[in-house]
Amino acid sequence: MLRTFTRVSIASVFALTAALAFAQGVNTKATVKYPSAHAISRPLSEMPIDSLAVEGKEAARPMPIPLRSRAGAPTTKDPVLQKEVRPFVSATKGIDFDGIGAQGFAPSDVNLAIGPNHIVQTVNVRLAVYSKSGTLLSGPTNITTFFGALGGNCAAGASDPVVNYDRLADRWVISDIGIANTFSECVAVSKTNDPTGAYTLYSYSFGVNLNDYPKLGVWPTTSNSAYLATYNIFLNAQNFGGADLCGFDRTKMLAGNATAAQICVITPNTEGGYLPSDLDGATPPTDGTPGLFLTWQNNNPGQLFLRKLTLNFGAGTGSLSAPTTIAVANSSLACGNGGACVPQKGTTETLDTLGDRLMYRMAYRKFSDHERVVVNHAVGSGSQVAIRWYEILDLSGAVTVNQQGTFAPDTTYRWMASAAMDKNNDIAIGYSASSSTINPAIRFTGRVPSDPLGTLETEASMLEGTGSQTTGLSRWGDYTALQVDPSDDCTFWYTNQYQKVNGTFDWSTHMGSFVFSGCSGSGGPIVSLSTAKLNFRKVPIGSTSAPKTVTLTNTGTATLHISSVAATGDYTIASNTCVSQVAAGANCVVGVTFRPNAKGTRTGNLSFTDDAPGSPQIVALTGVGVSIVLNPTALNYGTVTVGQTSSPQPITVSNVGPATVTFSGFTFSGTAPLDYNISANTCGATIAPGANCSVSIAFKPTVTGRRNARFNVGNNGGGSIATATLTGIGG
Repeated sequence: MLRTFTRVSIASVFALTAALAFAQGVNTKATVKYPSAHAISRPLSEMPIDSLAVEGKEAARPMPIPLRSRAGAPTTKDPVLQKEVRPFVSATKGIDFDGIGAQGFAPSDVNLAIGPNHIVQTVNVRLAVYSKSGTLLSGPTNITTFFGALGGNCAAGASDPVVNYDRLADRWVISDIGIANTFSECVAVSKTNDPTGAYTLYSYSFGVNLNDYPKLGVWPTTSNSAYLATYNIFLNAQNFGGADLCGFDRTKMLAGNATAAQICVITPNTEGGYLPSDLDGATPPTDGTPGLFLTWQNNNPGQLFLRKLTLNFGAGTGSLSAPTTIAVANSSLACGNGGACVPQKGTTETLDTLGDRLMYRMAYRKFSDHERVVVNHAVGSGSQVAIRWYEILDLSGAVTVNQQGTFAPDTTYRWMASAAMDKNNDIAIGYSASSSTINPAIRFTGRVPSDPLGTLETEASMLEGTGSQTTGLSRWGDYTALQVDPSDDCTFWYTNQYQKVNGTFDWSTHMGSFVFSGCSGSGGPIVSLSTAKLNFRKVPIGSTSAPKTVTLTNTGTATLHISSVAATGDYTIASNTCVSQVAAGANCVVGVTFRPNAKGTRTGNLSFTDDAPGSPQIVALTGVGVSIVLNPTALNYGTVTVGQTSSPQPITVSNVGPATVTFSGFTFSGTAPLDYNISANTCGATIAPGANCSVSIAFKPTVTGRRNARFNVGNNGGGSIATATLTGIGG
């Protein structure tokens, strides 16, 4: 069907040109914001699936940021254009699979984060949790539903979602803009390491000022650990006011504290498009290292600006350094103005580059004797668009550009990239590629330390698109994400969008992994488990539950050798296809049952011992042993005339445990508890081991229609309450 598209209510704001009215003053005073709302979410896995497609909606384009005045366009050819054709990229592809689809929204804003066992992907306007083998574990969930407990802007509208994995805390951080008549930044921090569980939610109000294009980074210093954030601030959602460089109080957020502050300092309105430093690897920045922020200033000669934000959450203060100017090679704006010019096969519609800013992320890594950062952006290179990338050393000290390059090996356009590095100093870049003869594709390249400086190896394809974006929609992105797997610190995971068929507002997303063969610890097996926890809930003492399963997938590049699979506690392995070997890319399944031998919560572990990093890999097992069993657990009274009493139906109460149990009450709950009553009860105050008693229940409807309730037997036999459902209809 023919689709039309509409813009969100603030869309007219984004039709501005680069000729913005700049504020006259410079605000160097730190602004401290406390949450305007704070809540705890339901577990993500219990939230409704977002399956309702909408008519095509295009989110407002990120507002153009002012580029520092330049002394004319570069007068020479790109001095760091890579002319040498290098060998094929020395990385091995791993598993890849599709992620969340469009459902009528554009652009994708596709992003991901990687943990030991999970991938969390966000798009505009949904999120989902996957195993590393591609199994969907939760969602897709609408982001406004996810933040719904906060109310206000965060429950009304969403844009620009970002997800981070905080490796040192083993937590997940999800953020986006909350949009209604005003603007907020919405932040969620998982309460545990399970991304399908509950989150602590925060809302920070920006009032009528738009906090455009927010990006977050993890910065876990000891004394003032922070989640760093950047925003392009548009006063009254119109005039550019500068870049807000900020930090959230990470310590309080991890504790769920409702007073977690965000401290910001705004730059002059001649600067924008900053990225925050985002930690990769297990080594944190040296304590006291300020938050690091980079932006690209399109000058002649070329420049990056580095600013440092010193935070003191205890005192509620922050100070921002003057910009350190980092000289880089000249470059031309992609498409001449940073906008849309990327061609596609089979259509005249061109795609947007967002070539006026650095592209997510600013990947930071701390080595024993130095710091390293990689960043990138799109540039004009002859008649096409190319990727300019930089590797910068020691940003918190005597900063230097170690190498830089422009990757344009042929006439294909390359843009919307994300860069990162592994623990072995291998650099990888994932990106979109398109031309008049190919549909938009997802590709990657990279380099190893022995390659000549400023060069990347010949690219590889992750996925070649089979369609192009058409019908007047140029938006593509507005960013992608390349992350490093914390399980081995070598495997890269990348996500981007593509088209399966020609169309608009129907993009797909894809995720894939690859690893450089020279990375220490790479080239071997990697274990991904389908879940980190199995919950068997209530099971009678001495009875065996139905089995629950765990799938192990070898997402590495070599055969996995398993030496043992074992269960502890009141848990037994009921089935096991995880024998001695699992080939690369293959999986196996273990089934576990629960047979409690005592009352109360019973815990155990399912352990896989093998030759992969992180061995043994553990799945936590939990269940509750209960002494009191009801039979039956459901009564149906059919239709009974209002005001009349049904024949009573009995429920047998049994103590299957080894000890006497004390009853604490026999009650009714649910939507119609007053329509049921106990007509007979042979149960006393206690019940001996192995004994039975009986409770008879009658139904007397007070109104017509379905009248449901629950019969609850309070007891101290484990599990607190034994429950039976009661169903009847008033006639």
